[in-house]
Amino acid sequence: LITPIAMDVGLRFAIREGGRTVGAGVISEILS
Repeated sequence: LITPIAMDVGLRFAIREGGRTVGAGVISEILS
């Protein structure tokens, strides 16, 4: 990622590249 961000369980996120969404999901578990 270009910019680090805080994430928490249950947070929805999207990964975008060139204005298009290439991935999306929900944080289900924090490993470390």
